[in-house]
Order: sequence, then C-alpha cells, then structure tokens
Amino acid sequence: MRFIITAQPGADTKTSGEQPAFDADLFKAYMRFNEEMHQAGVLVASEGLNPSAPGARIAVADGKRYLVDGPFAESKELVGGFYLIDVASLDEAIAWALRAPSGFGADDILEVRQLTGAGDLPPEILRLINEAAPTWSASAWQSRETT
Repeated sequence: MRFIITAQPGADTKTSGEQPAFDADLFKAYMRFNEEMHQAGVLVASEGLNPSAPGARIAVADGKRYLVDGPFAESKELVGGFYLIDVASLDEAIAWALRAPSGFGADDILEVRQLTGAGDLPPEILRLINEAAPTWSASAWQSRETT
C-alpha cells in the first residue's frame, strides 16, 4: 500500500517570510530519517517543496483551465514537502510519520493518506483506465502490484 505523508506548518507557526538560521544538525536528522526509511525499503520518494510565490496556480472556470496571476499570499495550508512510502498498512505508515523529525516549521503537521491503487477501483473504472491509457496503466499498476 502506498501512502503520501504531506508536511505543512502548524497553526502556531509564524510566517514572517524570514528564513530561520540553517541548522545543520536538524537537517542531518531529516536526512537520517530518509536514510532509515530507504534502508527499510519503504521510501519511494521524499522531497521538500519551494515556496508558492515563484510557482504557478491553475484554476478552472466553465470547464476550462486558466492561469491565476500571483503573487500568492503565504498560507498555512500549503504543503511544505512529502514522503511517499510503500508499507503494509495505515498503522505502519502512521508509525513512520510518528518517527519523523520536526523543527523546520513547514512540517509541524503531517497528514497520512493512502494513494489509490488498482485494488481500490471498481472493475468498470479499471476497464476505462486501461482503454484510455493502456501503456500508462500497465506500468503504473504493475509497479504497485510488485511492491
């Protein structure tokens, strides 16, 4: 089962725009956590996300996508990074999340959500996926079924 653990600031996190001083020991704690998950064979990917201001926001109106002009206000709901893990259960995913270091401020809250897999979808939906995207679905579902 694949889970995404997203990181975001907590309600008490200050968003003054100033970056705190870099803490090499704290950074290394995060990297050791990544290494521990990698060596346990559960880490698929782990990345931080840059601030939203230099990014782009795409919205939809009347069934068409359009670019929303910034600048964008800082939001406590923005995701600061993620871990993508492949484990046997939600309980195991939660156990890993509980072991994650904290201290950067953009990761005070970790949300654990299961990714949708082939086994989560009704046969009719799988049939439609296979018809519309045969090569993608073959590679996507196969890689998930072998782990």
